[in-house]
Amino acid sequence: MSPTEQRKDIHTISLLVANKPGVLVRVALVFSRRGYNIDSLVVSPSFDSRFSRMTITAQGDPKALDQIIKQVSKLIDVIHASEHTGIDAVHRELALVKVKSTPTNKAIIPKLCKKHNACIIDESPKAFIIKQAGTTIALDEFETMLRKYGIIEMVRSGKLVMAKGKEST
Repeated sequence: MSPTEQRKDIHTISLLVANKPGVLVRVALVFSRRGYNIDSLVVSPSFDSRFSRMTITAQGDPKALDQIIKQVSKLIDVIHASEHTGIDAVHRELALVKVKSTPTNKAIIPKLCKKHNACIIDESPKAFIIKQAGTTIALDEFETMLRKYGIIEMVRSGKLVMAKGKEST
């Protein structure tokens, strides 16, 4: 089963929270108490230094997720919480992938990178480090393709999301 097939019931939740110690733990506990596993979590500063943006991806029942969002919204340091679909928001991830450098790969990898909007950011005699930013599906497809060339290691950022138009995320 490909990574994309495993992610059919992924939900993306965006939270605007007070930039204070302990907020992340309290949010994670709400998910944990409901038996919801967090697949990825990105926390970053917002436009206002008093607040942080959390983007959480999780798999599971939409009804349970709705309850989680309601419970998280009641936490004192949570300003706003909502789920975002691919229709109402832009979703992107970043991946760094280290692939074996062989004579065959040296000819093929740059072409694959160009085709998949990725770039080689480091090249040594034994490995390439490739950077790709895009949708989860695009990153999953590129990862699947690179597997046959020998992935040494990989790290992904987790999903970032921003509401389209003038809507606030």
